[in-house]
Amino acid sequence: MNICPKCGLPLQACVCEDIAREEQRIQIRTEKKRFGKIVTQISGIQGMDLKPIAKGLKHELACGGTIKNNVIELQGDHSKNAKTALIKLGFPENSIEA
Repeated sequence: MNICPKCGLPLQACVCEDIAREEQRIQIRTEKKRFGKIVTQISGIQGMDLKPIAKGLKHELACGGTIKNNVIELQGDHSKNAKTALIKLGFPENSIEA
């Protein structure tokens, strides 16, 4: 049986990721990049793997994106829809600042 190194519980009963999701302070903002392109930046997610979160956001919002310096960048202005997509991914609504 595999045991979580953080909490010491078996992996099936591990609650580390749920606790980490509730402690986040996530900020969503847009920024104008080169050539007038708008990018939605999602920052403040710490202690979690950003790859599956970015992949879920890109799939949900039907856009491209990347991860740079612990910030998820999505192509286009998704500031209105990113909050609902994050809620679908399991983040609490009150921890997201749009």
